[in-house]
Amino acid sequence: MRTMVDTSRPVSAPRRPAWKRRLAMAVAAAAALSAAFALYAEPGFVVMMADQVWSCF
Repeated sequence: MRTMVDTSRPVSAPRRPAWKRRLAMAVAAAAALSAAFALYAEPGFVVMMADQVWSCF
């Protein structure tokens, strides 16, 4: 007797537990926010960015 293999759904890699994904996303968001805060804490950087944006117009 022949059996047919279900090929309608692709085989995917096993997913990580939800808490690990949330933790990874929270760490990535915290790192991005920390980097943005560190850059904006320097007034020279903010002035340089404003000048570059203003020069586009």
